Amino acid sequence: MRTSTTMPPLQALRAFEAVGRLLSFRRAGEELLITQSAVSHHIKQLEDMLGVRLFIRKAKSIELTPEGAAYLEKTVEAFRIIVSATSEMRRQAARQRVRVSVLPSFAANWLVSRLAGFMVKHPEIEVELEPTLRLADFASDDVDLAIRFGTGRWEGVRSEWLMNEELSPVVSPALFGDGSRFVEPTDLLLQTLLESWNPVGWELWLGEVGVDIRRARVLQLTDYNIVLQAALNGQGVAIGRMHMVRDHLAASRLLQPFPQIVRSEKIAYWLVMSQNRRLSASAETFASWLKEEAASPDSPAG
Repeated sequence: MRTSTTMPPLQALRAFEAVGRLLSFRRAGEELLITQSAVSHHIKQLEDMLGVRLFIRKAKSIELTPEGAAYLEKTVEAFRIIVSATSEMRRQAARQRVRVSVLPSFAANWLVSRLAGFMVKHPEIEVELEPTLRLADFASDDVDLAIRFGTGRWEGVRSEWLMNEELSPVVSPALFGDGSRFVEPTDLLLQTLLESWNPVGWELWLGEVGVDIRRARVLQLTDYNIVLQAALNGQGVAIGRMHMVRDHLAASRLLQPFPQIVRSEKIAYWLVMSQNRRLSASAETFASWLKEEAASPDSPAG
């Protein structure tokens, strides 16, 4: 390694800072775990490079010269900046971040309630959720993982199956009434059917029970959170994604008028990653935890 003509050796600076602070070659050597003669050598090397005397040596003591005192002040400041920067880097390394692009409905109705458990297990990992309907672009977006709903066939990414969804209509008690209007699946043709931008849910369920979706009045809304809110408000019948509506059913905020439940490979949640970038250790940890949660007993079977 070439020696800089403008930057003093780090060992010499450390020796100078210790001697200037302690005003003792012997105590500085003890602190730095080097001999007193080595400390003297570093100080002489520094004085020769600077062209000034840094210390006045007396019979039983030493003191800083005016030049030495001024240089010590700057040296201490420089070491303080280095120590502060090092501590900040260590804090950042210790608390690793995982950024997850996720559907707003999945975040609100499934993921958020489980995150506390992850934080208890892994307090060193900070999770940031980016709720969005847009597919993550790993080339330009600052995200590590994405969670998406569908078939898992998206170009330019790697997808791993997380869990299947189950479908069945759900309705507000206010709209359900005494139940007389929901005797047969064909009775749904008299209601407004609520669905998000992709009506595959109603298409699958109605097809399973033998009702032609083309005869139904379907209101397509932007996001499944809006679908749920419209159903809770009694504005129609939503196709219930069982992962998303379990708490509403348990609290009787929504009712399931028909027992038929549809399962299909077209309606699953997927963990989506970049094809060209390996996951960080913290992202791997989060992905493993997510798979464990998806496989827990309260999740519909795949």
